[in-house]
Amino acid sequence: MWVRSTMAYRTSFVMMTAGNFLGSGLDFAGILIMFSHIDVLGGFSLAEVAFLYGATSVSFGLADLLLGNMDRVGRRVRDGTMDTLLVRPVPVLAQVAADRFALRRLGRVTQGTLVLVWSLSRLDIAWTPVRLLLVPVMLVSGAAIYGAVFVAGAAFQFWANDASEVQNAFTYGGATLLQYPPTVFATELVRGVTFVVPLAFVNWLPAQRVLGRDDPLGLPGWLDFASPLVALACWVPAALAWRAGLRGYRSTGS
Repeated sequence: MWVRSTMAYRTSFVMMTAGNFLGSGLDFAGILIMFSHIDVLGGFSLAEVAFLYGATSVSFGLADLLLGNMDRVGRRVRDGTMDTLLVRPVPVLAQVAADRFALRRLGRVTQGTLVLVWSLSRLDIAWTPVRLLLVPVMLVSGAAIYGAVFVAGAAFQFWANDASEVQNAFTYGGATLLQYPPTVFATELVRGVTFVVPLAFVNWLPAQRVLGRDDPLGLPGWLDFASPLVALACWVPAALAWRAGLRGYRSTGS
């Protein structure tokens, strides 16, 4: 319904998608400006940073496209409109994700894909079957990890009511963090996004294998391939938290 509504005004859709494309591209424009004054950032070249940027942008863009409306849960809890979703014979998670589905968010995915393709054309990578397979696995697993964070943040809003900004700190904030090399951040922060909120598995760890880089934490090499398992491990508690949030929902009483 929302896609048909959007496409009813084609010019508006094209303009909004272009705006999303250009708006998300401002982050990479900042990186380009930075590299106009330096040759490397944390030991990474422009093409390598572009690879990190493109990978996390595509993964986050896909998750944002499918589950970006999860931050509306707190608003629905406050005004009681969550009741409407509960009486329909459709999973509530699917309804929340589809609510006001914004096809214009394809602009972010497109922009990230272009940067990723450009970086791959500039990098001198000794391609092997493993590295070739690791790139799409990294993108899909990264999207799944971001999706789990979206759902977990939405579940938290059943109790906090107005916590969308807390959720955004880990989703949008995490996407911004992963655009840059892990070597520019403090070791404690890198450990935190590896073992506490495992966003490092979105691109940092698999990208190290693709780029032939050493892990700054000295972690075992097999962790570079662990993104799918981490995505699954993230979805289990996120799904349980969502289920607990639904069971604990008590409406507004109005």
